Amino acid sequence: MSFSTPLHALSSPVSDASQASPSRLIIATRESRLALWQAEHVRERLQRLYPDCQVELLGMTTRGDQILDRSLAKVGGKGLFIKELEVALAAGAADLAVHSLKDVPMQLEPDFSLAAILERADPRDALVSNDYASLAELPAGAIVGTSSMRRAAQISHQFPALRIEPLRGNLDTRLAKLDRGEYQAIVLAAAGLKRLGLAQRIRAILPTEQSLPAPAQGALGIECLRQRTDIQRWLAPLQDPQTTLCASAERALARLLGGSCQVPLAAYAQLLPQGQGSAKLILRGLVAAPTGQSIIQEQASVMLDTWPCLPDQAVWQAHLTAADALGQRVAAALLAGGAAPILEACLQADNTAQPSASSIP
Repeated sequence: MSFSTPLHALSSPVSDASQASPSRLIIATRESRLALWQAEHVRERLQRLYPDCQVELLGMTTRGDQILDRSLAKVGGKGLFIKELEVALAAGAADLAVHSLKDVPMQLEPDFSLAAILERADPRDALVSNDYASLAELPAGAIVGTSSMRRAAQISHQFPALRIEPLRGNLDTRLAKLDRGEYQAIVLAAAGLKRLGLAQRIRAILPTEQSLPAPAQGALGIECLRQRTDIQRWLAPLQDPQTTLCASAERALARLLGGSCQVPLAAYAQLLPQGQGSAKLILRGLVAAPTGQSIIQEQASVMLDTWPCLPDQAVWQAHLTAADALGQRVAAALLAGGAAPILEACLQADNTAQPSASSIP
């Protein structure tokens, strides 16, 4: 099994958290406005669960926040957003770290565990523009900003006349660049805009048929030390079963394909009730050439005969195993369908462009 967190670690959301409730918890978080909103959201949830617990935030700046003049694909990928937070966990300065799950590497370091996945917000991408209501309205040569190779490839495939340019910085910085006229439109995650009360800036929500989301987009993940079974037990009630299964399938697909900022890869799962206590987990996957000239898409599904499955821990673990297997199945179909040479070319380009560690500030 390639699941980076042991399946037993993602325990049932109804696990008993009443035993030895925490008295103090420290949450490590990035200091961007969106990251702080996410950490505050988790703090509020924990304080409702454990009214006598003192929950504090430890704000930190990561390398991903500091490097703004180069794309993440060229300086180390998603791990740049979590490394300093993991150092704080390892040193005992924090008990848990809150992340946008799409920014968490598909393979965690052995000492760390993804302890809980919270309910997903809107997983789709959003078009933000002061002048245009859709991608189709943008004139030839219009500049569209995005930080994502995945978004850039899908947009280029459908709208080859548009000019796609990198866009770095936190959410407010990106919006400011748009407002200064550096871009005619930018594409952002809808969840972040909505969480910060900026839904009015959205001109169009891009349907998943037009822009398939990143694995686990819109979901929050909570990380802790693997050995901290007490933290894992206290976090279990925060876990959302539906989001956990969907994100597990998406991340399994990405992990098998080496998913990172260096690969234009998308994965989106939906859990659809089928009646009479069953549900169907459907996963769509996509791999694209960075230019958007070639796109490979595959889809598969699996039936879950018992849904919802709580509080049966054995059934829950079986569902997690099924979600992981579904991700691997769609990944294998993508490879068989022509994704392998695209992935190889992306990784070769990354190895050529990757700076040495000493060159990264």
